[in-house]
Amino acid sequence: MAVALVGPTASGKSALAHRLALESNGAVEILCVDSMTVYRGMDIGTAKATPAERADVSYHLLDLIAPSEEFSVTQFQNAAREAADQVWNLGGSVVYVGGTGLYGRAVLDNLDIPGQFPEVRAELETRLDDLAGLYAQLVTLDPDSADKMEPTNERRIIRALEVCLGSGQRFSSYGSGLRTYGPARVVQVGLRPDFDDLDRRIDERFRRWMDDGLLDEVSRLAEAGLSRTARQAVGYSQLLRHLDGDLSLEAAVDEAITQSRRLARRQRSWFNRDPRVEWFDDPEAALRRLDDVLRSPDGFVRD
Repeated sequence: MAVALVGPTASGKSALAHRLALESNGAVEILCVDSMTVYRGMDIGTAKATPAERADVSYHLLDLIAPSEEFSVTQFQNAAREAADQVWNLGGSVVYVGGTGLYGRAVLDNLDIPGQFPEVRAELETRLDDLAGLYAQLVTLDPDSADKMEPTNERRIIRALEVCLGSGQRFSSYGSGLRTYGPARVVQVGLRPDFDDLDRRIDERFRRWMDDGLLDEVSRLAEAGLSRTARQAVGYSQLLRHLDGDLSLEAAVDEAITQSRRLARRQRSWFNRDPRVEWFDDPEAALRRLDDVLRSPDGFVRD
């Protein structure tokens, strides 16, 4: 049995999922669908479950990799499949929890994700001084993909060409999964707090994290080395700029809170596009629905 709990950052997903699992007396285990909690040591600023919480409830997909390494959506998808199978094989139920939309779609919809081709990518990156030429190549190989991106979007052009050249398939051939919504494999319950309330929570939470030692955590991680993806995490990115001397601490905190609020709106917009999400303003009503799904035929994963 499985159910998913989705919504923007600071909406209360983690606390609600923990309560659901705790009250199940071990029958429900949590799979964290988050692109940053996979990194060891990135704890405070990702709102990762604490050691005490993990002693009470079984959590999966946390601390999978060193923060100096990259971790792809495909790797996460494979890890999530293995974790869910482990829970189900022991007779348990799964609650997927997270706000990272792409990771969620990859897992909940079992998306076909294009692979990584590092050697191809490295060769393409040597040609970045001719971005116009790279875009023209993409127009030839995959006009549908080229039509959906700006000719100046370096990251997307490189990724599309990497897939086209590395796999022999058009990058656009993988894209329909994100633009269409088929029958739900897993029921999704969404938390939808008022944005004014969410903004207040984000502000209070980040300042509490600072009191809890987030700056020291970021400093330790920076000394050990951070991957490009890990460095982009909201909150970490701004505090790294402070440590590099680019921002005062006050400005870094203010910017981190602003970017967290923007992230919450992007996440809400992502989930709003999915007509299968069942939205709840009241966390108690959402909790009852989660429990009902796991106790009913709605909890079966439909492949």
